[in-house]
Amino acid sequence: MWNTASIDHKPLLAVTSGEPAGVGPELCVRLAARDWPMRPVVLGDADLIAARAAASGQKLRVREFAPDEPAQSGVLDVLHCPLVVAAQPGRLDPANAAYVLSLLDRAIAGCRSGEFAGMVTAPVHKGVINEAGVPFSGHTEYLAEQTGTARVVMMLIGGGLRVALATTHLPLSAVSAAITPAVLEDTLRILHRDLAARFGLAAPRILVAGLNPHAGEGGHMGREEIDVIVPVLERLRAEGMQLLGPLPADTMFVPHTLQQGDAVLAMYHDQGLPVLKYASFGGGVNVTLGLPIVRTSVDHGTALDLAGSGRADPGSLFAAVELAAQMARACSAHP
Repeated sequence: MWNTASIDHKPLLAVTSGEPAGVGPELCVRLAARDWPMRPVVLGDADLIAARAAASGQKLRVREFAPDEPAQSGVLDVLHCPLVVAAQPGRLDPANAAYVLSLLDRAIAGCRSGEFAGMVTAPVHKGVINEAGVPFSGHTEYLAEQTGTARVVMMLIGGGLRVALATTHLPLSAVSAAITPAVLEDTLRILHRDLAARFGLAAPRILVAGLNPHAGEGGHMGREEIDVIVPVLERLRAEGMQLLGPLPADTMFVPHTLQQGDAVLAMYHDQGLPVLKYASFGGGVNVTLGLPIVRTSVDHGTALDLAGSGRADPGSLFAAVELAAQMARACSAHP
């Protein structure tokens, strides 16, 4: 349970403003225009965020967050974390990689202590963090490492779909070897558990994709279904899980099949996410399942070409804040 809330009794959500050269800071500015079920606190450099607000024509006041001050319309609460070097819209600088990671670390610490009910992340740029000499493959993997979580599951939500991934940021040539019986079983257990605990689905129904075209065509197009996927599904079905598959990925997303499930498990990143992003881009949400904390994120990148223009769409960030609040309430009701 959370041990900190604002004076208006709303639990707090940490919102990391992400890559300072990208659209994250100006998207966070837009949070001040709405009343939220939980109070968002933006983590970032207060001067940077104020400057992006001014540049985008947003009329608001940026103030240092204090839990004893009530939320106000037109006022953005910022937990100040200073930049390493000044940031220019659209111009990446590896010197600020440490700043970006410090936002994540502060949000994680606040969630684990109960200060925050959950965290929402604006986009970061993986390449510039790696250029700074820090191995970084994404938020999902970083959050798992920092919380000591052995396995997490990436799931995107939008357009009426929930799509989880058995593998995430891997080259396609490495996917087959990465889908082991242990990985697949752990992924399905985490997905099943969190659909129940964080989304209120008492008996989740999961559609499971095959890896190969036509789900292997009886072994003629690959044996991963026969050797790995089917045995795992049979074992978990025997425990009572409702699992349909392995299904050919090219027909899994037709309406008739989707009606039979509450979520889809795709075997790799570009098997499931193109469909979801086609259905919901700009309004989808990335969720990390399996963590001891609630974490949601936007479904898009840093959009360096839009940074500083004021034209970036805040729809995905707004959806991520709403979903984080819903998940946090569910976790509080069923710890």
